[in-house]
Amino acid sequence: MTSSETLLPATRRTLLHRIATAQAEGRTPSLVAAVQREGRIAWSGARGCVRDHAPDDDTQYRIGSLTKTFTAVLVLRLRDEGLLGLDDPLEKHLPGTGVGEATVFQLLGHSAGLAAETPAPWWERTPGRIRPELSDVLGAHPLVHPAGHGHHYSNPGYTLLGALVEELRGDSWAEVLRREILEPLGMGRTTVEPQAPHADGWAVHPWADVMLLEPAEDLGLMAPAGQLWSTTTDLLRFALFLARGDDRVLSASSVEQMRTPAAPLETVDQDGNYGLGLQAVRREGRTLLGHTGSLPGFLAALWFSVEDDVAAVVLSNATSGPTIATVAADLVQIVAEAEPRIPDPWRPLPEVDQELLALTGPWYWGTRAHTLTLRADRGVELRPLQGPGRGARFRAAADGTWTGLDGYYAGETLRVVRADDGTVDHLDVGSFAFTREPYDPAAAVPGGVDEGGWRGLAT
Repeated sequence: MTSSETLLPATRRTLLHRIATAQAEGRTPSLVAAVQREGRIAWSGARGCVRDHAPDDDTQYRIGSLTKTFTAVLVLRLRDEGLLGLDDPLEKHLPGTGVGEATVFQLLGHSAGLAAETPAPWWERTPGRIRPELSDVLGAHPLVHPAGHGHHYSNPGYTLLGALVEELRGDSWAEVLRREILEPLGMGRTTVEPQAPHADGWAVHPWADVMLLEPAEDLGLMAPAGQLWSTTTDLLRFALFLARGDDRVLSASSVEQMRTPAAPLETVDQDGNYGLGLQAVRREGRTLLGHTGSLPGFLAALWFSVEDDVAAVVLSNATSGPTIATVAADLVQIVAEAEPRIPDPWRPLPEVDQELLALTGPWYWGTRAHTLTLRADRGVELRPLQGPGRGARFRAAADGTWTGLDGYYAGETLRVVRADDGTVDHLDVGSFAFTREPYDPAAAVPGGVDEGGWRGLAT
């Protein structure tokens, strides 16, 4: 097992201790892990044995529902090419399923109201050929919730998305995946069927240190929901793509959309969310994105932090045992806190627009002070001067307005309102007027400004 020297010895030992503890206490035959920082693998480690030898970063494990993120990328590619819209009903492109009113967006974010699993028998331990049609996957009563009312995780939903990809591409899901994602990203060790060296899947007895070999079934139509085998090295390549985008596969703006929460959660006490094929959790003040996966004999987790530019993958070959999602999150946290990211050096903008520069500085919504700062590419950022509140980054549009990118004003329009003489009167965003002074009497403040002006209590 190779291990990069880019991390400090103490950090490397802490990472090794964490996975060693997970493998021992989780009682899994083997466990492999790797951490990526700033786009390069910074550490890898392994514990246990696979077929009488130690696993390494080239050993394949089955990754289960991590497969769903790959399927989601294929669907977003169809959207970006104009072959479908996310709000299109499934029936428009894949007729006759019986759940055609569900939209592509709802299927991606698990809010279509579909059942979590297929009808019996347990699909993960039975050959996929016993369900040759989508109707066999969906069953007689596929809907358990009203569509669009909230998040309810659904494996059959991703089977439908895989069938949608096949319908619009005119090729198998596996071939489209290889051609459009795996080859461009250099993921040669991510495959539909296992390729040596790979781990076998085991069930470990809950009350004794003995094991039972798990079957490794071809999932058939369910493949887009959980079929893939991969390695830590390949999955870290995928994590880098999900954090930054890659125009050969999907743009940065499209992968950012994948990371955006897509539906209300099932319960109010959940500490995570789900975007379009990506899970999101909050851990120790940071947002972790990625996906977890499990199939009989295997557990997998991939988390990355965009802010820290750190990603971690953990794979094991046991049906249950180690808390893989927690271990992967811990690895990200260990690196991010022990060796914080060095910020990029400050550099001035390449050029200055005097008219835009004149807009920067303090603005007031009523009496609440905000600041407007200039960003690259003529973008701006509007934030409260102190404390939390409504704010956002804005992207410049060709017509002289700006469109909100995040926060309260995501998607909203910021525009400069000018007086008759051409001078700036106020900023308008979502009907809120921001003036240069609190309730500026010289500006067109909605509701007007009292003629008596500001006064003390005695007056």
